[in-house]
Amino acid sequence: MRLGGRTRYWEGVKKSFKRNWQLYFFVAPAVAYYIIFHYLPLYGIQIAFKDYKAVKGVTGSPWVGFKHFQTFFSSYLCVDLIRNTLLVNIYNLLWGFPIPVILALFLNRLRSPRFKKFSQTVIYVPHFVSTVVLAGMMYIFLDPNNGFVNAIIKALGGTPQYFMAESRWFRTVFIASGQWQNAGWGTIVYLAALTGIDQEMYEAARIDGASIMKQIWYIDLPSIIPMAMMMLILNAGSVMAGNMTKTLLLQTAGNKGTSNTIGVYVYTMGLTQAQFSYTAAIGLFQNVVSFVMVMGVNAVSKKLSSISMF
Repeated sequence: MRLGGRTRYWEGVKKSFKRNWQLYFFVAPAVAYYIIFHYLPLYGIQIAFKDYKAVKGVTGSPWVGFKHFQTFFSSYLCVDLIRNTLLVNIYNLLWGFPIPVILALFLNRLRSPRFKKFSQTVIYVPHFVSTVVLAGMMYIFLDPNNGFVNAIIKALGGTPQYFMAESRWFRTVFIASGQWQNAGWGTIVYLAALTGIDQEMYEAARIDGASIMKQIWYIDLPSIIPMAMMMLILNAGSVMAGNMTKTLLLQTAGNKGTSNTIGVYVYTMGLTQAQFSYTAAIGLFQNVVSFVMVMGVNAVSKKLSSISMF
């Protein structure tokens, strides 16, 4: 019976492939990409538990267990690295989650199609600015002598600030520049949800005398809450990751106190000092925490609002 079931299963697979081979052909490159660049590299995770030597290879390197994890957690930098990483990413999540929602609600209320398209274009464009260019813009705009931000501060009677050379300003610069670059792009999914709302609901609300704020509160928000919760669950996995490239580009000798995150530390120790096993252990720790965060937020969301990814 079991063999017959397997035979029927594979016959069904063959029929499906013959019937939809064009679809399988189009999806094949994406599947190959994820297999090659996301699943096959998982084999290398074991070097986090080994004293990896390139000449010996992954299988030939000696097994050391949790040695590298112990080294990291006993390091004097461990607490600072974890704190810096958590703070910058949690602040980024707290600001980055509501701003796209608010922008989408405002854009959805614009009545002029031309002005709406213009506004969307203006807030979408920063997303296509590369991280390197963005970092260069921050250095120019925040220059204490010639930057326009400090020019405004001086015009208002204030004292110029060394934004890029002081630790207390790093998180503000990082988060503000990130919101300018990505908030507009983040509105796309919410606008898509808002455009799917039945227009008769708005007409009925207006007939009942509902103001614009009440329409937003009782019609718009409930329609995008499921999408917002899904985005929150996905973003919860980034609290221990973050944008290492941007952090590294914005890092200076003066702001290392707050800009020295786990991602930058892994880059420095792994690529410049070739401590591959040590940094693989740190990376595995980050991934485990991110996985736990996603599962935890998903479970809480499922319990409180019945909205979850799985």
